[in-house]
Amino acid sequence: MSLKTFKPYTKSSRGTILVDRNKVWKGKPYKPLTSVKYSSSGRNNQGRITARNIGGGHKQKYRLIDFYRKKKGLMAEVERVEYDPNRSCHIMLVKFEDGEKYYYLAPQGIKIGDKVSNGGDSEIKVGNCLPLSEIPVGINIHNVEINPGGGGKIARSAGTSVSISGTDGNYSIIKMASGEVRRIDSRSLATIGVLSNPDQKNIKIGKAGRSRWLGRRPHTRGVVMNPVDHPHGGGEGKSAGGRHPVSRTGQSAKGLKTRDNKRTDKYIIRRRKTKKG
Repeated sequence: MSLKTFKPYTKSSRGTILVDRNKVWKGKPYKPLTSVKYSSSGRNNQGRITARNIGGGHKQKYRLIDFYRKKKGLMAEVERVEYDPNRSCHIMLVKFEDGEKYYYLAPQGIKIGDKVSNGGDSEIKVGNCLPLSEIPVGINIHNVEINPGGGGKIARSAGTSVSISGTDGNYSIIKMASGEVRRIDSRSLATIGVLSNPDQKNIKIGKAGRSRWLGRRPHTRGVVMNPVDHPHGGGEGKSAGGRHPVSRTGQSAKGLKTRDNKRTDKYIIRRRKTKKG
């Protein structure tokens, strides 16, 4: 995928950079694998806003992605690569030899007509899904299961992948993009390749209206609120200093560690790299 820039015929087009989707399917999604997607506008089951600055946006359908890749023993052909509004990477529609169709996450380099398969006897090829124990060290993988049979959870966004750096008994040692190194059960499935649409990170929205199309409402800074509305509020004139940055509920916004899952600490060999300064 390449990037699209625009001549500055309008103020908004001057800074706009978008991903060119010429090679992506231009029709509607495969209807049997779609479902209704309701908009919550950031409200919970009591109607109260629990996630601010969410609402509006274009109507969307949810595409039912198969993160489990359980259909083994048959080859599938890639019918098309599609845009999915629910995620940053592209998806592909595959058709198995028995006629069944599934949506999978599309890796880079996959083309219409390519064959993919699932299971331990699959070839080491982009798009194929195998147990970690069957994948050589150093290969880029995505859609990695944390627990066998639990469905892919790790490395699912555009342009991402992780790699196998070794084995430790019944576990594979996985190096994440963040720098974290952890052990994962070698029976867990993973898909070969790096995910598609790596230029997603280079997009520049260009105008406020495009954010509204994506379902993002305007965000009000805490320093312009009153003290009753935000810890940063109040003061005479423009006063932004003199206080530690916190969220609206008072939780520290700079560097506070919020991870609280001691049950899985034993699987982490090295913590992720942290930004300094």
